[in-house]
Amino acid sequence: MTPSEDFVVTERGGIVENSHRVHAAVVDAKGGLLYALGNPERMTLARSAAKPAQALAILETEGVERFGFDDADIALMCASHSSEERHIARTRTMLSKIKAEEADLRCGGHPSLSESVNRAWIRQDFVPTAVCSNCSGKHVGMLAGARAIGADMEGYHLADHPMQGRVKRTVAELCDLDVRDVEWGIDGCNLPTPAFPLDRLARIYAKLAAAADGGGAGEGLSARGAALARIFHAMAHHPDMVAGEGRYCTALMRAFDGALIGKLGADASYAIGVRASDETRRLGTDGALGISVKIEDGNLEILYAVVTELLERLGIGTPEIRSRLAPFHHPQRANTMGVTTGGVSFPFKLHGSKADGDDPRLAALAR
Repeated sequence: MTPSEDFVVTERGGIVENSHRVHAAVVDAKGGLLYALGNPERMTLARSAAKPAQALAILETEGVERFGFDDADIALMCASHSSEERHIARTRTMLSKIKAEEADLRCGGHPSLSESVNRAWIRQDFVPTAVCSNCSGKHVGMLAGARAIGADMEGYHLADHPMQGRVKRTVAELCDLDVRDVEWGIDGCNLPTPAFPLDRLARIYAKLAAAADGGGAGEGLSARGAALARIFHAMAHHPDMVAGEGRYCTALMRAFDGALIGKLGADASYAIGVRASDETRRLGTDGALGISVKIEDGNLEILYAVVTELLERLGIGTPEIRSRLAPFHHPQRANTMGVTTGGVSFPFKLHGSKADGDDPRLAALAR
C-alpha cells in the first residue's frame, strides 16, 4: 500500500495495519490560510473544541462578574475534565455561587475520561452524577449566563433558549460567518454543538491567541478582545482544570507554559492558539497562529500524535519542550509481553496556501 499524503499509518512487522486520514489548517491572526493538510474546509463538528467560543458568550452576559467566577472557573467552563475531585468540587462551588442545584444541570453522569479515576470509582461503588460530567463547567456557565440575561434557567440547553441564541451569534461572529452558515447538532453532554469549516476553528483560536498578545482592556483591546484574552489566560494558567492528570491538553499547556492553548473535541478534533513569537514569524506571519486538526476516523491516540507532529514540523516550541509530549507523539505499540510490535509514521506533507504551488517555506516542514 502506498500511503496517501494526508494519512497517518500504523504498521505491525512492517505491514500497514491502519491508515488514518488527516485534515488540518494553519491560519494567521486574520484567518488567512498558511498551510493545509487534507481538506482544510471540511465541514467539521467542533464538539468540545468550541467551548472557548461558547465561554465567550457567557462572559459577554456579565454573569462571570455578577457571580464572582474566577479564572479557574472560566477554565472549567472550557474544559473536558477528568472528573477528578478538584473538578467536581469546583463545579459544586460554581453552582453555589449562582444559587443553583445539581438538579438544574441538564448533563448526565458518565465514566471518567481518566482510567485512574474510573478505577477509584469502581472500588468505591460510586455512581457518577451530573456534576461529574466532563462538561459540567460549561453547563454551570450556561446557567449563569441565563440568569445574567434574565432568562429562565429551565431549558437553558435547548436550541431556542435565549442563552443558546447568544451562543450561536457569538460562534458565527468568531468564525466570521453568517449565523445561517454555522450548523448545529446536539453534543454528548446535551448542549448544542456547532459545525463549520475546519479552518474557521483555527481562526477562533488564532483570535484567542492574538487577544492574549494584545494586553489588557486599558491597552487598546475591545471588550470582546479583553474577554478573549481572559479565556486564553485562564486556560493557559489553569491547564489542570481544562483536562486532568495524564491528559493531552493539560500536558501540552504545561509544557508550553503560556505560549499556547489547546483543546480537544470529541471524535478527534483539536485546536491550538499560538501566541506571536519568532517561531510564528518564521512561518510567514507577524502575529498569532491558529491550528485545527480533524482525524477522519475519530481516533484520539492518532490525533494527539498528529498534533504533536505538526508542532514539530512548524517549529513551535523548543525540542526540549516538545520532548515532554513524546509519549503522545510516538505511542508505543507493544503486546502483552512488552514486545514492540509496530509503530506509527507520518508520511503526510503540509502544503502551502498559494494557488501556484507549494510555498517555498515548506521545505523545512516536509518529511
